[in-house]
Amino acid sequence: MYVCLCNAVTDKAIRKAAASGCHSLAQLRCELGVASQCGKCARQAKAVLKEATTQAAPQRPPQTLLITQMAV
Repeated sequence: MYVCLCNAVTDKAIRKAAASGCHSLAQLRCELGVASQCGKCARQAKAVLKEATTQAAPQRPPQTLLITQMAV
């Protein structure tokens, strides 16, 4: 699906950029030209980027701390 019509940027291109290390709208703007013309795509581009970065992040279980009492 096209996200940015002004620069013909698709959601697939945004996901690929996210996988390559883009993690902000400013980085996407530099890399793909997203939201550099009319700006109407900014909200959708951020949503696609957020979805792509959260899916790419490995899901790790929360770590627990073990606290032991010291003898006084």
